Amino acid sequence: MGRESDDAIPQEYPYLWSKESSIALPDFLTKYKPSMVQNDGTKPWIWVEGTKPSPDTPSAAAAISEAAALLKEVSQRVEDIKNDDSIPMRSSKKTGAKSKKEVREKVQADATEKLKEISIKHNYVCGKWLIFASADKVDAIWSKIATSLASGVLASTCAFLTKVATSPANETPNHQHVICLYVPDVCDKAAVTDVMKVLLRYHGVNLSGVKSDLYTGLGLDSKHSSGIPSTVWKNTALLADSEIKDLKDAYFSELNVASTPAAKSEEKKGKSLADTKKKPIPKKKVQEDDPFASEDEADAQEAERKQNVQAKTKSAKRSQSSVMDADADESDKPKTKKKKSTR
Repeated sequence: MGRESDDAIPQEYPYLWSKESSIALPDFLTKYKPSMVQNDGTKPWIWVEGTKPSPDTPSAAAAISEAAALLKEVSQRVEDIKNDDSIPMRSSKKTGAKSKKEVREKVQADATEKLKEISIKHNYVCGKWLIFASADKVDAIWSKIATSLASGVLASTCAFLTKVATSPANETPNHQHVICLYVPDVCDKAAVTDVMKVLLRYHGVNLSGVKSDLYTGLGLDSKHSSGIPSTVWKNTALLADSEIKDLKDAYFSELNVASTPAAKSEEKKGKSLADTKKKPIPKKKVQEDDPFASEDEADAQEAERKQNVQAKTKSAKRSQSSVMDADADESDKPKTKKKKSTR
């Protein structure tokens, strides 16, 4: 049967959320974080179902059996090409001879098309987008994708199921978690591309291509002896690099615009609060001869205004008084009469 069970949800599995679950999705995602759940052999994945039902598919056994025979044949053919001295290492324009690399890639491309035909014949066309996330980021990325599939923008696409790998039982440096987002038909290029655009534009994730469930069942990975590509779609086969960049840039630009005002508002609020604590409103000093002074902070400004008026009045009075005193001093001085000269 191969590894097709990796794409099948186990029965009575506690690490699965669906709309029938008794626990709310936010609580489920908080309770079972991929960075915290360790795989002891019984819980390799955490699953979340979307709003769309899983597609009905026949038994994968027939498709996998036929495809496995093809892979065995291709692997042998690739090995023969490697050891065939009559095939040059480099191509020749003069003789038209193809290089080992060109001959090998032609065999692999033909095999990829045959695998597609096998998938369609047996209606075994389900697959998934692959997303890799580091241990320090996987919880946030997984939570957003799962929520989006259940009640967000991904719910409007053909995607119907997602899962994330749990943590290894033993500590593994630089461990990468794989997140799978399932689509019903990997042969439907338009539908697969729509999902890709949503993942880029609204989640800003790094995508690693689309893998068929048939490939998973066969154990077809990047190290397979056949050398057949392990994904049925590479990113650039669906969108140009420039468009991929534009979609991700739009996501991060919008994210920055949304977060910056809030951050500034919080910073301003915090700064204002700090200033308030550091610099409390000072109370005006009460002067003994000031009838307008007040201990009440609410009257501080009014008191200050009145104090200023009073100060100006007193200043004017003092100036006037000084002038009057000066005049008085002059008037109080005794007048000296000039003595007449006897001469």
